[in-house]
Amino acid sequence: MKTLYEWAGGAEALDRLTEVFYRHVHQDPVLAPVFATMSPDHPHHVALWLGEVFGGPAAYTASNGGYPAMLSHHLGLSITPQQRARWVGLISEAADEAGLPSDPEFRSAFVAYVEWGSRIGMENSQPGATPPPRAPVPRWGWGEAPPYEG
Repeated sequence: MKTLYEWAGGAEALDRLTEVFYRHVHQDPVLAPVFATMSPDHPHHVALWLGEVFGGPAAYTASNGGYPAMLSHHLGLSITPQQRARWVGLISEAADEAGLPSDPEFRSAFVAYVEWGSRIGMENSQPGATPPPRAPVPRWGWGEAPPYEG
């Protein structure tokens, strides 16, 4: 069975997704302030993260530092529930625009991950949050949520 990474179309498809997504983020009044100072490489880094999560190569870990690096980008941001929900909505819309597969099985797994991951990111961004400093990069598949006990 193909991984979500393979089903999505691999690195090229995920780069296309994040380019479309962040183009919309910069124009969105709810999200633009959160990403105002992001580096030009940020969309590609997110594509690498998604690729690793969805069963592709461990490129984010190799080039960006894995979970500790992802965690560091969220600490102290104080992401609001409105911002989190808008992020999920925009990336789902961007998946359509970027031409990711539209079959219900893929989209269900995709949306499940962005819901799950965005909620963890929001929690970790709050003042006083004490997330585990080390954890594995989640590996997402066709319907399972990988629990982590630190």
